[in-house]
Amino acid sequence: VQLQASGGGLVQAGGSLRLSCAASGSIFSINVMGWYRQAPGKERELVASDTRDGGTYYTAPVKGRFTISRDNAKNTITLQMNSLKPEDTAVYYCNVHQWGSDYWGKGTQVTVSS
Repeated sequence: VQLQASGGGLVQAGGSLRLSCAASGSIFSINVMGWYRQAPGKERELVASDTRDGGTYYTAPVKGRFTISRDNAKNTITLQMNSLKPEDTAVYYCNVHQWGSDYWGKGTQVTVSS
């Protein structure tokens, strides 16, 4: 499974960005698609995820600001990020979980200036 992420960039606090990720390759039954992030000096953390049956998860700091959406037919997932804060600055990684294996896209930098 290959993941191609796009989006990210530099934005002022309060602004918005949209991340997109497309999965390709040996796709049979992706269970979970999601986004992680890793800030400098911190561990990678799960930001949001979407399960195949429509269940979603958001880490507490992004609830109400970020929205994850998934297109099962196209095997894509997007993360709409609104009201961005400087603490959202991190490298964001797309992730899919299929048949017990995790696949990662290349990270995309999100920088929020104050």
